[in-house]
Amino acid sequence: MVRGGIILTAALLAALGATADPAWAQTTRIGGAERMTFGDAAALVAQSCGADIDANCRGVNFDANRLRECLSRNTDVISAQCRSDYLRAFDAIQKRILARVGVANACAREIVKLCNGSTRETSKSIGCLTTAKGVSRNCIQAMDDAGYR
Repeated sequence: MVRGGIILTAALLAALGATADPAWAQTTRIGGAERMTFGDAAALVAQSCGADIDANCRGVNFDANRLRECLSRNTDVISAQCRSDYLRAFDAIQKRILARVGVANACAREIVKLCNGSTRETSKSIGCLTTAKGVSRNCIQAMDDAGYR
């Protein structure tokens, strides 16, 4: 089971698009509510649902969508803890993804003017945006929500 949990965690991290970006590992607090990192979400699912996944989702490719679909299909047989935690984890993942997409919109001016970048490749401008002077409050908030700062 431990080996399966480690493999599951590694697979989830790969499927969720883990990067070497150190900002990726940060947890953000917004309005007193904690936003889970991708790694925290994967660890939560691995810890709470490892046995349920082994029992009910064997052979499922461990990308986030397929795993969520499998757990949803098997709601009646998975543990209450897994049911609660996987919904929370996948919700947090979805919010983080949407927040990262929003950075391009909120920071478009700064990406082009301050960082000489392109909004099509926002991720290449994140390092510049986090250190540049004159970044708008909306852009800063968007980067906080996305976990980049």
